Amino acid sequence: MKKIVMTGGGTAGHVTPNIALMPALKEAGYDIEYIGSVNGMEKGLIEAQKIPYHGISSGKLRRYFDWKNFTDPFRVLKGYGQAVSLMKKIKPDVVFSKGGFVSVPVVLAAKHCHVPAIIHESDITPGLANKIAIKGAKKVCCNFPETMKYLPADKAVLTGSPIRRELFSGVAENAIKLCNFPDHNKPVILIIGGSLGSKKVNEAVREILPELLKDFYVIHLCGKGNLDNKLAGITGYAQFEYANAELTDMFALADMAISRAGANSICELLALHKPNILIPLSAAASRGDQVLNAKSFKKQGFSYVIEEEELTKDSLLSAVKEVYGNRDKYKDAMAKSGQMDSIATIIDLINSQVKKSS
Repeated sequence: MKKIVMTGGGTAGHVTPNIALMPALKEAGYDIEYIGSVNGMEKGLIEAQKIPYHGISSGKLRRYFDWKNFTDPFRVLKGYGQAVSLMKKIKPDVVFSKGGFVSVPVVLAAKHCHVPAIIHESDITPGLANKIAIKGAKKVCCNFPETMKYLPADKAVLTGSPIRRELFSGVAENAIKLCNFPDHNKPVILIIGGSLGSKKVNEAVREILPELLKDFYVIHLCGKGNLDNKLAGITGYAQFEYANAELTDMFALADMAISRAGANSICELLALHKPNILIPLSAAASRGDQVLNAKSFKKQGFSYVIEEEELTKDSLLSAVKEVYGNRDKYKDAMAKSGQMDSIATIIDLINSQVKKSS
């Protein structure tokens, strides 16, 4: 049986595309093992898939001053040594990386051990981890046509983002019961703040909640530690820290979404044709990738965008009314997008690298 090592971690966005690929990889005859950080959130997500998990030391590569910048390089070096040992033990035919800081030593270890590695970049411009890992990769997959100019021409492949098959098979009635909604007589808004949540988005949503609940039911994924106990029990409002398997049913019930602009989240909204409002993480608080992602989706007619600096209760309430009122326009644009079968494309790419190395 062919063997593949998958890696990626730090946020759900660096893990869920890997999970989306796993059923197709198994069908293609691959034995899958995973390398992630020792205590990262990816550990629980991968172990839930019954995939062997190997934790290695991981340090964060920062663009700003932090005292940990002096110690984390040693953690990365330790992780590299551990990854080399795992490569020699597992003897994979290929490595697939979804990014995140833990993936850097894994991809570089694959190159050291002459194992072909493929990496996937979700955002329009490569993140720091992938910028380093690109040097050790045979191919680099990407979501956006705009990304191709930032990648080596001989490595870049436009694939789109792998979408979990189960997202297309949610049952709305299950979400109604889970959220304790009395019926399905109102349209439903799904708020997705990312796996870590967004304080600013949470505050804006809760500020206009009385207005929203006049016309909508609201499902609010607010991030770990961000539940508001004062709002518990309000009819038509359901808050959760995070949704895993339940998300498929929530998507099936939702008529529109309010979301950050992480690449994987917005690609799921596109695949499911959900009208949406994107509130990208500001460039001041990030490297600006979400701002670029959102601009691309706005340009293509998929999304309404509110810059974080312009987020107020009035701007958000106005956007909700605009998007829901013109929801068919957004659905039509997404339906005509011609989104590719990214899973099949990536599996073909993985197979081609295995054949070259064998």
